[in-house]
Amino acid sequence: MARIEILPVDGLSRFLVFCKLPRLIYAGAKGFAPPLDLERWTLFAHMLNPHYKLVEDQKFLARRDGQWVGRISAHVYKDGITPVGASPAQFGALDAIDDLEVVRALTEAAENWLREKGATRANGPFSPTINGECGMLVEGFEATPMIFMPWHPPYLSRHLEALGYTKAQDLISYRFELDEGFLNEAPRISNRREWRDRLKLRPLNMDALKTGETALMQELFNDGWSGNWGFVPFTKAEFDSTADALKFVMPPEFGIVVELDGVPQSFVIALPNLFEIVADMGGKLFPFGLPRLISRMRHHKFNAARIVLLGTRKALQNSATGGAILLAMIEEMRRRGASASIKHLEAGWVLENNLAMRKPIEMFGGKVDKIHRIYERRLSGDGEARRAPDSVSANPQATG
Repeated sequence: MARIEILPVDGLSRFLVFCKLPRLIYAGAKGFAPPLDLERWTLFAHMLNPHYKLVEDQKFLARRDGQWVGRISAHVYKDGITPVGASPAQFGALDAIDDLEVVRALTEAAENWLREKGATRANGPFSPTINGECGMLVEGFEATPMIFMPWHPPYLSRHLEALGYTKAQDLISYRFELDEGFLNEAPRISNRREWRDRLKLRPLNMDALKTGETALMQELFNDGWSGNWGFVPFTKAEFDSTADALKFVMPPEFGIVVELDGVPQSFVIALPNLFEIVADMGGKLFPFGLPRLISRMRHHKFNAARIVLLGTRKALQNSATGGAILLAMIEEMRRRGASASIKHLEAGWVLENNLAMRKPIEMFGGKVDKIHRIYERRLSGDGEARRAPDSVSANPQATG
């Protein structure tokens, strides 16, 4: 067996490989669409993603016979930041060819790095946070690829489980099928007598995102999701960074704030499925992709969209008022999607035990489309059981 090298991502050239590796090994797989390299840089670069101020991290690449065959990242939250129920020691961005020994070498590199930081338990994948891209795809491999949703081949979860990783949580994504019939339906929730004068839905103010709206979204999101498994507070810097991207890709009608008696209580943001206009670019925006992207953004009628952010005050959850707010948002988002010719609206991720959110989604016709799994592994006392074969080099200091 050829020797597997595990190399730390310690410079620009390896960072660029790390970002584009999935499209190198998954090209042509049904259900996979390559994201733009530029978007991946903003996700994984310390200078561009404020989340990296909260963690220590290390990224690794796997190489065999001169070919890149996998990647993984590992990170530990700094003192004072503890995810709810989950370990502060996490892995993410796991992608590899169909080879158990490659996955073994990658996970061992991440585990060893986490052990050096004092970790005894690891959860993942979080890429790089539960508020970013999380989970490994275990169901829905050939479903419509959606923006900011990680895709993995079926073999990857099998290899991970063979190495002792077990399920911690499942995250569910729902699919709504939309048609023009929604345009003729009067709102059932916000028009009801008990809510008509109290419940107002207003658009997100795109001209005041960073001067007012991001602070509101941060407040609603962190209050609403506090206590949920894996929760880590979304910082203002992270929301501001998100706002910079929203200005370019979010139609104004896809952002909604719900007010009850004049006080904001919830918000929702959806994005058109940008894979429809970038999938044929092979991840490359320069030198010729940018003009094509701008033209397509102006003229393309999107078929699909995805709800990417949602938050409702904790005090209203599991109550009739909170249920009415969530139903009103779902109803309005379906209507706005249909008016924009959207045929497929995706809502995810939803924790499998979050029945307060799952029931309203299913009540309005949401069907399970994808399931992503968060894994867990104990790291203490298992060095011998996890030792790689002699043919595998899991030395993070190997050089290329």
